[in-house]
Amino acid sequence: ETSELKSVHSETFGKTGCRRIVPGQYLAADPNGRALMIGAIEKQKLVYVMNRDASSRLTISSPLEAHKAQAICFNICALDVSFENPIFSAIEIEYGEADQDPTGEEAQSAEKHLVYYQLDLGLNHVTRMWSNPISRTASFLLPVPGDTLGPGGVIVCGENWVAYRHMDHPEVRTPVPRRKNIPFQRGVLITTGTVHRAKDMFFFMLQSEFGDLFKVTLELEAGGKTVLDLVVAVFDTIPVASSIKITRRGLLFCASESSNHILFTISDLSTDKSPAISHRCDNMDLGDHAQDAATVAPTYNPSSTLNNLIPSDEIESLNPITSMLVGDYAKEGNPQLYCLCGQGPRSTMRILRHGLAVSEIAVSDLPGRPSAVWSIPDRMQAPGEMATTKYIVVGFTNSTLVLSVGDTVEEVASSGFLTAAPTLEAQLLANGSTLQIHTNGLRVISGERTPQEWRTSGRKTIEKACANSRQAVVALAGGEIIY
Repeated sequence: ETSELKSVHSETFGKTGCRRIVPGQYLAADPNGRALMIGAIEKQKLVYVMNRDASSRLTISSPLEAHKAQAICFNICALDVSFENPIFSAIEIEYGEADQDPTGEEAQSAEKHLVYYQLDLGLNHVTRMWSNPISRTASFLLPVPGDTLGPGGVIVCGENWVAYRHMDHPEVRTPVPRRKNIPFQRGVLITTGTVHRAKDMFFFMLQSEFGDLFKVTLELEAGGKTVLDLVVAVFDTIPVASSIKITRRGLLFCASESSNHILFTISDLSTDKSPAISHRCDNMDLGDHAQDAATVAPTYNPSSTLNNLIPSDEIESLNPITSMLVGDYAKEGNPQLYCLCGQGPRSTMRILRHGLAVSEIAVSDLPGRPSAVWSIPDRMQAPGEMATTKYIVVGFTNSTLVLSVGDTVEEVASSGFLTAAPTLEAQLLANGSTLQIHTNGLRVISGERTPQEWRTSGRKTIEKACANSRQAVVALAGGEIIY
C-alpha cells in the first residue's frame, strides 16, 4: 500500500568492498523460492537456504560455500527442477595452469565449462555435481522450464551460436542469423535475453549487440524431455538493452543501454513472416568462430520499422551523459544543466531546470482569466496521510467555477458554492463542512443541508480573507477587520 521496498532480512556476505572475490556480481534464485546463490567474478559462491518461521516471516540460513579456487565465473542461473534439490548452473573457466605457463599456450587452450551445483536440502551442503566443456565465447545462461512444461536444462548464449545443454542430453546447437552487411569474419554476440512462460508453452527472447531480437523455441519429442530442434527466428529490432523482460500480459520492457527505456506491446508472436529462421546444425566440425558460423547461418536485412512490437510507454533516461554545461544561458535567474545524452541516432540534448516535474492528468478550458484556485479534499487527513481531492474551486473577478475531481474533471452545479460571486477563500473545516468566503459574506456548506450564510452589513464588501480548519478572518472595505 505504501509503494515502498522494505528490508525484511539483511545478511552480510562481504566486508572488503567491491572486489572480484567478493560475492555480489551474480545472483540467482530457485524458481520455488527455496534458495538463492550469490556469486563473485572469481572463486566465491554462497548459497542461502530460505525458510519461514511460525509467523510466516522470512528467515535466511547461514551461507553454504560453493567456492572454486582459480576459476572465473561469467554467469549463473537457477534451474527449474520442480521440488527436487535446487540446482544452480554457472559458466566457469579455470586459470590455474594458464597462470603458471609463461608461454601463454595454456591460456589459449583453456576451456569454459558449464557447471551444475546441487544444494542437498537434507544434508544441508552444496556439491559440484556436473561439469562439461562449452564454447569459449559463452557468456550468458537462460534456464529452460522443467517439470511438466519442458525438459529443464539451460540455453547457452554466446557469439554466433545458441545451444541447449543439460545432463545426459546431447548438445543441440543452432547458428544465430546474421545481417547481410556484416563481414563474415565478424561475430554476432548475444548480450541479453529472457524466458517467457505460459500455462502450456514457453519461449525465449534474445537480443544481439546490434539490437536485433530473436525468438527461440524448442521442438520436443512426444515425451517432452528430449530436444529435437532449437529454432532461432528473427523477431524485430529495438535499441540495444542491458536487460529485457516480458510480462504476463504480453508487454516487453527494454532497459536501454542509452537514452530512454521503452515498454512495448507484443502485437504478434508468430514467426511466419520472419526474414530468417535458423535450425540446429549437426556438423560438429564447425567451430565457434564467425567464419564457420557464417557458412550455415541464414542472412537477412534488418527492418527499419517495427513489425511485431508497438511502443506503449517510455521512461526518460539521461544515460549516458557525454557532455554537460551549467549556466543561466536562458536568462531565467537560475542556472540550467545542458546535457548531451545517448549515442548514435538516439542522441539528444536535454535541458534540466531546478524544480519538480508536473504530470498533466486532465485539461479543462476556462471561461475567463482566473484570479485564484483552491483544492478541497473529501475529508480532513491525519498527519502524513494523503487525502483525495473532491473539488477544484476557481475564482474569477465576478464569478466562481467549481470542478469535481473523479475519473474526469468536469464542472458541477450542485456543489453548494455560490457561483455568482467571486471567491476570496475556500477551506475544508474540521467538522467536514466547507467554507466559502466571497465578496459579500461567508458561506458554510454541510453536505445535503441548506448552506448557512453570513453577510456583511450595509453595502460593505470583503476585500481580503484568510481561514484555516477552525478560524476565519476577513477585511472589509473601509479598514474594518472581523475575526
